[in-house]
Amino acid sequence: MDSQNTNNNNYKETRHVVIYGYTRQELSKVMRHFEDHLPEFVKITIDSSNLVTKITLTGVNSGLELLRFKMNKFQQELKGIFSEEVISTEDKTIGRVLGELLRERELTVACAESCTGGNLAHRITQAPGSSAYFLGSVVSYANDVKAEVLKVSRRDIDRYGAVSRQVAEQMALGVSKLMRSDCAISTTGIAGPDGGTKLKPVGTVWISVKYNEKIVCECLHFQGTRNEVIESATNHGMVMLINLLRNSYVMQEDFNDE
Repeated sequence: MDSQNTNNNNYKETRHVVIYGYTRQELSKVMRHFEDHLPEFVKITIDSSNLVTKITLTGVNSGLELLRFKMNKFQQELKGIFSEEVISTEDKTIGRVLGELLRERELTVACAESCTGGNLAHRITQAPGSSAYFLGSVVSYANDVKAEVLKVSRRDIDRYGAVSRQVAEQMALGVSKLMRSDCAISTTGIAGPDGGTKLKPVGTVWISVKYNEKIVCECLHFQGTRNEVIESATNHGMVMLINLLRNSYVMQEDFNDE
């Protein structure tokens, strides 16, 4: 909650809601009714990139208590609209939200990255104090590195391909064992613009997340440029771990790419 007094005896209040999982087109449909009912003294800005959206409400009025009441009400309405997709009600990055959860619970995390090429490590370590919970990342771009460093089964790589549930799960388990971390995130996919097939088109990414003894895995099909696929996969991996830590993770329906 941000509050300040402006020069003309008006008060200014700001509220944030950070959500994950909506495209710009989907957002415009969902938000239309909410935006239409906002009073004139409240302005809304929507900053959306790679399925992460920060909604900022800014209210300016002469009555502070009434303004705070109204702004809290609008923020609650937004939380109600996006109940399962809310990452934060403060102006925070996904990396910072994840870091605070890990720090609060005294947990550590490591990453095994193929298609994201170290971007997960970069984004996690952008948060101040990340040395308290981030142990390291193995950028296992080559299959030999997956097999020799992370102990992924060569037989599974040959049978299912590097972009598969089996390989993603073994990457997460392997890096967690290697670095003795409580949590792990792994990514393996096709960022493009080349390398796609009919069964596994460009933008296909398998992401696996481990928390203690639990491991989950998802197959995603991201749209956009190579960099957009990398950023989207990075965001999704962090959100999966956030939801797992919050006990709000919803299992993806079974996906078979064989």
